[in-house]
Amino acid sequence: MAKTSQKLTFLGAQGHELAARLDLPLGRPRAYALFAHCFTCSKDIFAAARIADELAAHGFAVLRFDFTGLGMSEGEFANTNFSSNVEDLIKAADYMREHHGAPEILIGHSLGGAAVLAAAGDITEAKAVATIGAPADAEHVVANFGAKLDEIEEEGVAEVSLAGRSFTIKKQFIDDLKAQSVQARIAAMKKPLLVFHAPRDTVVGIENAAAIFTAAKHPKSFISLDDADHLLSRRSDAIYVADILSAWAARFITDGQEHHVLPFPGPDGEVAVAETRAGKFQQEVVSGGHRLIADEPASYGGDDTGPSPYDFLSIALGACTTMTLRLYADRKKLPLERVSVRVTHGKVHAADCADCGEGREGRIDRFERKLEIEGDLDAAQLERLKEIADRCPVHKTLEQSSVVVTTLNAKEAA
Repeated sequence: MAKTSQKLTFLGAQGHELAARLDLPLGRPRAYALFAHCFTCSKDIFAAARIADELAAHGFAVLRFDFTGLGMSEGEFANTNFSSNVEDLIKAADYMREHHGAPEILIGHSLGGAAVLAAAGDITEAKAVATIGAPADAEHVVANFGAKLDEIEEEGVAEVSLAGRSFTIKKQFIDDLKAQSVQARIAAMKKPLLVFHAPRDTVVGIENAAAIFTAAKHPKSFISLDDADHLLSRRSDAIYVADILSAWAARFITDGQEHHVLPFPGPDGEVAVAETRAGKFQQEVVSGGHRLIADEPASYGGDDTGPSPYDFLSIALGACTTMTLRLYADRKKLPLERVSVRVTHGKVHAADCADCGEGREGRIDRFERKLEIEGDLDAAQLERLKEIADRCPVHKTLEQSSVVVTTLNAKEAA
């Protein structure tokens, strides 16, 4: 399903403006989620962007943001630490609560996972927490500083190269990491937990997942990411995480509604339509391996999250017309470079429609089709293409009478 994305800003724990992105599904979100990225990463790293995109396709709204001093956010990274990251997360939740919807799902990748575990107890609306390749304790990050650790301890500051970039690390950062007890916060969290981890993760070892899982109270679950790397650089791994996460989180969110209500993919040759119950008129449409949304515009009481039923009729007419013209032009070897069609629909009185033909009475449906032809075609060829457009099968179906046979399969309400 398509989604929309908004760029946002809010004030972080140190008073700096933090850059954020809110990925929204089409229609009313099932729930809001807050995503924390990995150490020294940004909100736009592949794993964060892909998981947010897939969760939006499952009906969740996801806010991801750059911690202070990273990505597009203001502030100095050297003045931050694990505690300030946790405070930034709480500020992000405050912003969501005030302007959109409080986060019911917390998701953290790598050190971001440790941060959401630490922050979860302070975000009362959070009903489910998920970590991806997270360390069991914040001090795990210290290993990344290697030989520079002694310099930081002795001089109070050092330049450290991480993932090919240089960062200023101060002693207060190390001291803050060593003072954290993430596992103690996990034990006190009292929220459902889902732990994702790859057994072959060479950055954060699988033993961290075991420690997190052991410290957590039930309900808790573990999902192995098999041969995925730490950053989930393969799109298929990010999609897998999002698919599992959306199904798992649905058990704990407020409305308990499944966003996708139809089997997918559907049988060949069948179009299935069902209410999503997200809004008054929104419908899920499944046609084979395609999933779409239908709705009514706001002026008719809908949420305008997808084309209306009559829009779909216009889409069918337009698509059939362009395909018919392409087949004809290719068969006749016409120099047709591109064809596009614009279709409008309205209900008019037959007596007022001079180009609607004879034998019609009362109010009728009028589709106006405007052809746009590109190519080195002469007047005769253009006129012929206009005639061929009228042979489009959907055109004929709309103009001729059709038969609709309805059967009833009543089901008892659940």
